[in-house]
Amino acid sequence: MSRQNEAEEQRRQRGQRALLLLSLAFIAAVTLCGFLAPLLSPYSPAGLQEGRILEGPSWSHWLGTDGLGRDLFTRILYGARVSLTVGIGTALIALIIGSLYGLISGYSGGPLDSLLMRIVDVVYSLPDLLIFILLSLLLGRNIAGVLLALGLVSWVRFARIARGQVLQAKEFVYVEGARAIGASHLRIIMRHILPNIAGPILVTLTFSIPAAILAESTLSFIGLGINDPYSEWGTSWGTLAQDGWRAMRTYPHIILFPGLAIFFTILSFNYLGNGLRDILDPKGK
Repeated sequence: MSRQNEAEEQRRQRGQRALLLLSLAFIAAVTLCGFLAPLLSPYSPAGLQEGRILEGPSWSHWLGTDGLGRDLFTRILYGARVSLTVGIGTALIALIIGSLYGLISGYSGGPLDSLLMRIVDVVYSLPDLLIFILLSLLLGRNIAGVLLALGLVSWVRFARIARGQVLQAKEFVYVEGARAIGASHLRIIMRHILPNIAGPILVTLTFSIPAAILAESTLSFIGLGINDPYSEWGTSWGTLAQDGWRAMRTYPHIILFPGLAIFFTILSFNYLGNGLRDILDPKGK
């Protein structure tokens, strides 16, 4: 029975590694295709072709055209770098703000910790979508505005996780020893605490990227996301899906392909996060 369990565990681990590698390959391919879009497609993302409106997939237009005759494959390629930039940029902004906030809160302790965490509770209790909408209206419907809007809301999760990890790390024997021999707070944080909380923070970062892509897609789908049809960077996948939902019954390809791009990218990042969590925290599987 033990050997059978070991064999099943080995098969499970091999399957997880395969999914992890497949997810990494897919994310790398999407990223590469997005930033090499001008080389991969002969069309412009804003190039109008009045005689080829709402065509289905063909040899000249692999994924068909949209309501203005623009090549859908090209727009998805250009949209990849917009959506990935928003996802990764938002996660990094949230990482910096939330981790610093949680580090200060957890390490300081006492009344300051209580005050900072009550602020986190207030922010966490507010509806995310409403805050996204308000901030996007204030900051603008461009990449920088959406990045800031999403980042200023998404930091709360990092703050809670960082604080919890710091509270645990403070109790480690070598941290107490470093404090006893008179090491500075900065040295204790940089040499002893940060290396121990980096794993959970990295896993949280990986899960935050697809969450940001989905949040931006939601904003774009309701008409409040990135929408600059004349930008050299194109528009996001969420905007492409928003453009196609009105004609989805007659021309389903317009919304199908952007939706599949969003779905498989989010799924790949989630599998990547699960794989990293199993590697960095094998006891928590």
